[in-house]
Amino acid sequence: VQVVESGGGLVQPGGSLRLSCAASGFAFSSHLTMSWHRQAPGKGPEWVSSIYIGTHKTFYADSVKGRFTISTDDVKNIVYLQMNSLKPEDTARYYCTRGAVGTATPRTSQGTQVTVSS
Repeated sequence: VQVVESGGGLVQPGGSLRLSCAASGFAFSSHLTMSWHRQAPGKGPEWVSSIYIGTHKTFYADSVKGRFTISTDDVKNIVYLQMNSLKPEDTARYYCTRGAVGTATPRTSQGTQVTVSS
C-alpha cells in the first residue's frame, strides 16, 4: 500500500496549484474514501478534503471551501486537489490517505510541499 504525492511548489498569493496523489497496492473500490491533509511547520495535521470513490461525494474543511476541489481518476488510481486563490496560510506539506473524512490523520507518506509567498 503506497501513496505518492506530487505537484507542490512555490506560488504567489492568489495563484493555483494542482496536487496529485498516486495510489498503489489497493483498489479504488466503491467503498473507498480518499482524503487530503496538510501540516504546517510547528502545527498538527489538518484535514483538508475527502472524496467518496463510489459516489464522488466531496467534503471540505471550512478553511478551503470554495477554493479547493478534490477529484479522482479512478482508472489511474489518482486523487487530485486543485487549489485556487491560494493564501499564505495554505503553506504546508500536503499528503493523502485512505479514509478519515473530517479527521486529521498523521502523515506516513512523503507528501508534497506547498509554499504560498510573494
